[in-house]
Amino acid sequence: MQTPDSPAGAMPDTPPVLADAEHARLHDAFRELRQALSAEIVGQSALIERLLIALLADGHLLVEGAPGLAKTSAVRALAARLEADFARVQFTPDLLPADLTGTEVWRPQDGRFEFQAGPIFHPILLADEINRAPAKVQSALLEAMGERQVTVGRATYALPPLFLVMATQNPIEQEGTFPLPEAQLDRFLMHVRIGYPEAAAEAEILRLARERARDSLRAAAPAAQRLPLADVFAARSAVLGLHVAPAVERYLIELVLASRDAARYDAALARRIAWGASPRGSIALERCARAHAWLAGRDFVTPDDVRAIAHDVLRHRILPSYEATAEGWDGERLVGELLQRVPLP
Repeated sequence: MQTPDSPAGAMPDTPPVLADAEHARLHDAFRELRQALSAEIVGQSALIERLLIALLADGHLLVEGAPGLAKTSAVRALAARLEADFARVQFTPDLLPADLTGTEVWRPQDGRFEFQAGPIFHPILLADEINRAPAKVQSALLEAMGERQVTVGRATYALPPLFLVMATQNPIEQEGTFPLPEAQLDRFLMHVRIGYPEAAAEAEILRLARERARDSLRAAAPAAQRLPLADVFAARSAVLGLHVAPAVERYLIELVLASRDAARYDAALARRIAWGASPRGSIALERCARAHAWLAGRDFVTPDDVRAIAHDVLRHRILPSYEATAEGWDGERLVGELLQRVPLP
């Protein structure tokens, strides 16, 4: 059962059993959602899938990619198709915590302070170029992501039951940035890296851009049908009800344990890892593997589901040593080495 101390939006310990017809309806709803997003955001199928996984697994997403790759458009399109409000915050070095969380405003006519909520109280929040914000702003966001609450002065305010943060980073320009601390990186369910679209996708993007330019000169298009939040929470319960065989669970755990003690597989690899993934990594890996399997239409998780999302879940949780960094190793490469060495069940 969910207790009063549980964070807002937390799922009950035992998810309710859904009827087959309800399962089918939810699968159809999310398939239509995925198709609609893919039609609007061309050439970024991996980003769309990771957004849906984060939505189903009740986690946050850190997306890294060059400018102009539809990062903002993707999360805006998702919000437009959910019964949820959306806010975008452009992070800058002069941003203040109050610009994100809100502040107390003095009302002289009433003789009291009144709290004015900031953009962080929206169910879907885009934190654009998060690494450009100073430490105090990052700290305010850390509490919201981890505790589902915001503290302003002496008062604490709960965030909405649906709270999804998609943060972006630009890997090209690092001047004037504040690298995210490991504690905050660990709060992100996944760290997704996206690249440029292929030639065919680029041609489709040009076609869509022309159509949108013409449509902007005509009458506004009708609003897209929005998915009720009740369906999102029901789908989350269905994801938690998927079967995970003991062998798959052992494989998942072994991947995380190997990141902490890789010497059992390769002494040289162990010297390249300074810190492995925490138990939060195990939780994220299982949640994302469940969501990946559910989106594929299965009611059980396979090792391939674990491997499909392992890089996104673990690349920011495994830190290379100084020597490994000097040799050009990063979390991405370390995860790949672990996947090669840990045997499949």
